[in-house]
Amino acid sequence: MPTGARSSPVFQDDEMREVARRANGIAANIAAVILGKEEVIQACVVALLAGGHIIIEDYPGVGKTLLAKALARSVSCRFARIQFTPDLLPSDVTGVSVFNQKTAGFEFRPGPIFANIVLADEINRSSPKTQASLLECMEERQATIDSVAHAIAAPFMIVATQNPIEYEGTYPLPEAQLDRFMMRLSLGYPSRAAEEAILDAQTSGNPFSALAPVLDAAEVLAMQEAVSRVAVAPALRGYVVDLLAATRASRDVYLGASPRAGIALLRAAKALAILRERDYVVPQDVKDLAGRVLSHRIILSPDAALDERAEEAVIARFLESVPVPGL
Repeated sequence: MPTGARSSPVFQDDEMREVARRANGIAANIAAVILGKEEVIQACVVALLAGGHIIIEDYPGVGKTLLAKALARSVSCRFARIQFTPDLLPSDVTGVSVFNQKTAGFEFRPGPIFANIVLADEINRSSPKTQASLLECMEERQATIDSVAHAIAAPFMIVATQNPIEYEGTYPLPEAQLDRFMMRLSLGYPSRAAEEAILDAQTSGNPFSALAPVLDAAEVLAMQEAVSRVAVAPALRGYVVDLLAATRASRDVYLGASPRAGIALLRAAKALAILRERDYVVPQDVKDLAGRVLSHRIILSPDAALDERAEEAVIARFLESVPVPGL
């Protein structure tokens, strides 16, 4: 264990290994239907344990929706899917108050957002007004309808998907909404071997139908509580702050990462430490997640955009230039 990582044990004997076993069990369950994408699957589990939301941005047909559904089925909890379309209304997401003639009063009928894991499919196809209805839900874990706040039961996670190449008839998410997502993920095309395995599995049956839950909602909440107890050395917090400062000072970046980005990065790093059977965070945990947590939270300068530089490449350069603390 690195010096300064923690001052005293925060987990009982074997507790850490048990939490890690359950977390990796979710990843193994998803990997039964999403082949050859172990790092992306691990990132989804990290977001779940850290209490964050994810947005999956990729081409059609690579498994975005299947990944979200496999994650939801791996946990025995309430799942809802919202297919975002241009005519979708905010009330279709959050719910509506309906007048009951028998009681002479209004009754609240919750929308699909009142679930534990919500798939927001093709989120950029709905109007900005409908997209904005998610902001309070994502940040406050509640929805306000007719001036009444309705709490959303924990655990709560939104898995959004969008197509990055088809922009006709879409409404790009504003920066304020993107900032609410803990991570932006991309599956990409599979390797040759993985694609052959996918063709065999999907044409010989339906692997998803055989997928069974490995945890329930209460166990997920217990694991999230365990993540909150993972130790972070003061020097490592300073390292995260230095990374954020580097995004704000660079000429390649028009808008740097916010303090919320640092909070998300540290929470995700603590969850990744759990998966790696540690109760303390090391710099490598931060470095392995920085691209996914920070890339959608920065806006490149016009010059960098003209050079077709990717946000992930700019973040990678910051990781090389910012000194790593010696813990």
